[in-house]
Amino acid sequence: MTKMADNTQSVEVVEGCRLPVLRKNQEHEDEWPLAEILSVKEVSGRKLYYVHYIDFNKRLDEWVTADRLDMKKLQFPKKDAKPSTKNGLPGSRPSSPEREVRKGVETNPPPVTAPRGKTLPTLQHKRKVEMAPTVAPVSQVIPVPSIPTPPEVSQVSVFPTVRETNIFKSREDHDLTMNGTARRLVPTPQPGRKRKAPCSGPDEIKVLPYNNSQSATVYLAPPEDSQDSSDGIPSAPRMTGSLVSDRSHDDIVTRMKNIECIELGRHRLKPWYFSPYPQELTALPILYLCEFCLKYLKSLKCLQRHLTKCNLRHPPGNEIYRKGTISFFEIDGRKNKNYSQNLCLLAKCFLDHKTLYYDTDPFLFYVMTEYDFKGFHIVGYFSKEKESTEDYNVACILTLPPYQRRGYGKLLIEFSYELSKVEGKTGTPEKPLSDLGLLSYRSYWSQTILEILMDLKPDNGERPQITINEISELTSVKKEDVISTLQYLNLINYYKGQYILTLSEDIVDGHEKAMQKRHLRIDPKCLHFTPKDWSKRGKW
Repeated sequence: MTKMADNTQSVEVVEGCRLPVLRKNQEHEDEWPLAEILSVKEVSGRKLYYVHYIDFNKRLDEWVTADRLDMKKLQFPKKDAKPSTKNGLPGSRPSSPEREVRKGVETNPPPVTAPRGKTLPTLQHKRKVEMAPTVAPVSQVIPVPSIPTPPEVSQVSVFPTVRETNIFKSREDHDLTMNGTARRLVPTPQPGRKRKAPCSGPDEIKVLPYNNSQSATVYLAPPEDSQDSSDGIPSAPRMTGSLVSDRSHDDIVTRMKNIECIELGRHRLKPWYFSPYPQELTALPILYLCEFCLKYLKSLKCLQRHLTKCNLRHPPGNEIYRKGTISFFEIDGRKNKNYSQNLCLLAKCFLDHKTLYYDTDPFLFYVMTEYDFKGFHIVGYFSKEKESTEDYNVACILTLPPYQRRGYGKLLIEFSYELSKVEGKTGTPEKPLSDLGLLSYRSYWSQTILEILMDLKPDNGERPQITINEISELTSVKKEDVISTLQYLNLINYYKGQYILTLSEDIVDGHEKAMQKRHLRIDPKCLHFTPKDWSKRGKW
């Protein structure tokens, strides 16, 4: 029982209650965000409450004591409320007009049309009440300003984007404990593919010489093979692979962190999310991992005994890249199943959307390590499907917290595209991306594309020309990602019947400062990689 401030009565705080909870923000100042009580336990005669801060990322969830609760603003859960009342997620999403829609359906539903820039809520599949046949389900989209297009010019396909913080902000702005939730990129569904009108001009980019007195301008004509935005992009993230999770089945167990601390080599890591380690290990104060084979053990003595037997000093598999102390190892999920499963369990502690734990056969894992006299220490990794029909070159990607904000994330992304270049393909990461993953990819795409545009030289006194397809081939970045990045940077304009890209002085200065800080780069000469044809089952 938790006493109220006036000490005249006692109130029991139960699961589902909401109230302000004291926490420190990034500036180490006190704040009282609204939080939901997910669990209550008693340790040494003192009650602890597991709270989820509403509209904050789940990695900030924590156990708090009663003195951090503001009992004056306590909100009790409604008795008749169902466990999932908001967008199919129990108490962790903004409110939606779903109830009002259902009430209208139960009586006499009028014709409903979706207003511009908004979408109609769709009912969960578990609800017995069905929508009226006049209401068609509408996919959730993120509205973006459209580019004006005259009738005589075919429209360039644009992938809807989410505007985040400035791509050239310092790394301090991208704090790992930042607020916010994972964002999803969902393309706008098209009613059908239409035959494009013939383009009079080539797919080209013309660049004006840059000087301090005026901004550089890039002229962009519509690509010759422009297509609908739905062509080549699934209308929604597919429900297979390793980053897709059905959030409607979230329960109280998977919403709570179950591992208190992980010791990996010389680092101790505090997990951000739930990971399905054996239940008998979740009650331990520290879970010990072998940093070379990633086997989990219950005590330091067991780890020491294991290290006398473990012969690994690097990840199993082939070393396909080495420069300085940085190495990359390619690991087959079928040939090295135990290591791959242990890697997935560790990664789940820091990836909220990851659902692949045991079925590792269809995946390849590329582990980045740092070498010292003791061996090759894991820094991060990414996985990819052996065969991907959607041109995904990354399924999951993670830099371990001790190595974050040091440039390793972009190095992993750059390495994934170097593999795509060797394979002769263009690639894109599997959706949805986490909030930190989206920031890293946006930054990498922006720097890579601007690097190419600024390196273009005038040819015989005329403006240099380059096509969207040529940018995609040079970088192995999928064409939709190239166009979405240009739109994200707000470079696309329409001028005298042409699409133009305007590089302002601020964009150029910001790019140059960002590139000066980027010391870690992939050297293609150090890559020793031969792609395999995984379409033949015998290769597995």
